[in-house]
Amino acid sequence: MLDPDYAPDGFAVDLGGTKIAAARIVQGQIVARASCATDAHAPPEAQVAVMAELARQVGYQTGAALGVAVAGRIDDRGHWHAVNTGTLSAIVEVPLTDLITRALGPANCMNDAAAAALAEARLGAGRGLRNFGYLTVSTGVGGGFVLGGRLLESRSGLAGHVGFTTAPGADEPCGSGRRGTVESLAGGRALAEAARRAGQVADARTICDAATQGEAWALHIVTVSARAIATLIADLTATLGLDAVAIGGSIGLADGYIDLVRDALDEAPAVFRVPITPAALGTDAPLFGALLRTTDRQGA
Repeated sequence: MLDPDYAPDGFAVDLGGTKIAAARIVQGQIVARASCATDAHAPPEAQVAVMAELARQVGYQTGAALGVAVAGRIDDRGHWHAVNTGTLSAIVEVPLTDLITRALGPANCMNDAAAAALAEARLGAGRGLRNFGYLTVSTGVGGGFVLGGRLLESRSGLAGHVGFTTAPGADEPCGSGRRGTVESLAGGRALAEAARRAGQVADARTICDAATQGEAWALHIVTVSARAIATLIADLTATLGLDAVAIGGSIGLADGYIDLVRDALDEAPAVFRVPITPAALGTDAPLFGALLRTTDRQGA
């Protein structure tokens, strides 16, 4: 349970690459949940309909505080763009804020990693820090940053999409269309493709489990991912002056993954090393952050 003096009450929906979740939050605690698998190829109206149904399942009624977090970028007009077309193939400049408002009621819409960063900075691993970073390693790789107490944002909504920056040793394309990115080494699809090249048929979860059990082929794949994330953290620390980084996502929170990232970062000069912690709010961070952003804007 979070400190109710800091965690607002209301509702939140989080649409990720693999799952859509909705929650009712009361006094810092999620008191009702609903979820289903994400249909990566569904048109935007169908995605919104699912989000609306899940919100109603947890008790949402029009007028209540509602935050919405989604994979992809949200520009300053409230339009939704799937930067990684492999994750959400039908999302092209969708007026998400308008669609959500018509389907449910007024809501703030934002990127899911940015929402998680805000929640961790206010309520979790980043409390009390000046410059804080959050990275999610899951189907893809994303991030969010709270600098001097303010969430880093951009008009295009691209700020924080650090999985699409380049990585040493990477050469394959990722879903953004760029070649040689962090995501092309570290994300879930990259892990599955690396397993295929190694003669294995396995998804990211299976690979992480096999690595934990000491299977050499899997440990190599996960270590490559972790080293790419460590290099990214060093680059971000040099650029943004981070005080600490929290890691979330299904791969990022897999057993032993953060230890591999720390081991790789320890090879860098001391000035590039920062504390690395698991996301304190786990997979719920985007839900808390989306609601926080909504209540911030209602109070502005």
